[in-house]
Amino acid sequence: MSQDVYANVNHAEERGERVEVEVDIYESADSVVAYDPNTGKEDASENKKPQRDNAGGRRYRLAAVCLGLLCVLLLIAITLLWIKFNNLTAEKDQLQTDYTNLTAARDQLQTKYANLTTEQDQLQKERDKLKGILSELRWKYFKSSLYYITTTKKSWGESRKDCEGRGADLVIINSREEQEFLNKEFGSSEAWIGLTDAETEGVWKWVDGSTLTTNFWWKGEPNDYQNEDCVVTGFQRATPGVVETWADYPCAHSTVWICEKPLAGL
Repeated sequence: MSQDVYANVNHAEERGERVEVEVDIYESADSVVAYDPNTGKEDASENKKPQRDNAGGRRYRLAAVCLGLLCVLLLIAITLLWIKFNNLTAEKDQLQTDYTNLTAARDQLQTKYANLTTEQDQLQKERDKLKGILSELRWKYFKSSLYYITTTKKSWGESRKDCEGRGADLVIINSREEQEFLNKEFGSSEAWIGLTDAETEGVWKWVDGSTLTTNFWWKGEPNDYQNEDCVVTGFQRATPGVVETWADYPCAHSTVWICEKPLAGL
């Protein structure tokens, strides 16, 4: 081979041309670049290896970039999840605190409810006991007042004095409910109530000075028969189902009476 190279060089010099040959010597014979003297070109098969090496390097760099981006995205995701976890933990702690506070408030309300229930039961027992005592003393309870009906009979004026001596006055009837209560409890006889027109004929006033607004006169009453200036309830012995049981009587007439003592005045 060396003889052919020298022959070619000598031949080129004879034509006046300068030939420059660059020979790369490699450690392995497989790495020697073949040179074709006829074409003046290197064997094309020897140029494929560097091209493959460049393509493989680009693939490795692309893979490295993708892996790097993946790591960045993974780090961002982990950071966001960590922040979300911390927020959820804080919310959970707040809810736990609220739950504890509500539980304590509930327990406190249950304790108060139990205490109030006990007090209510005690008051109920005391009220029942008081009603029993009042009943024995002939007092009746209705809404915000106590009522008393006597067994003796006196005139209207004497009846009022008796009520005043008991810390009360003749009854003042302000509603249909109160009239129905009196008919039920004391309707077995006629009884004085605190209504009169003795001051001005035809102008009916209660013993506290208030004028009459709601009335329950029996049919045909008042008729002022024989100078009748005072009023009884239970006229005609309070016929069952009939609420209108008032009638005017002479104030000197003797009958039982009803006293009323408002609880607000006790």
